[in-house]
Amino acid sequence: MTLKTIIIGLVLCFGQMTLITSCGSSGPAATPGTVEEAEAIRAKEKKKAQKEAKKAKKEAEKRFWKMQSKAAKKRVRKTRRQRKKEARKSGRR
Repeated sequence: MTLKTIIIGLVLCFGQMTLITSCGSSGPAATPGTVEEAEAIRAKEKKKAQKEAKKAKKEAEKRFWKMQSKAAKKRVRKTRRQRKKEARKSGRR
């Protein structure tokens, strides 16, 4: 074996050893101690995800309506008002 092959082998072994030791969990501080803490963390994460989804939906809707023509927007508003009026009339009967 040449010196170059030995050096490459040692570098690869050293690289593997550093990767193996760094793949472990971050420690006991990362895991909650009680069930209540875990539930609180999950609730917080869920709330954050819902907020992000709501924001993304709002942006998508805004982008969609920005792309529509003025006539299309007007037609949708008119139809919406008409359906609202019909719903009120059908509720009276």
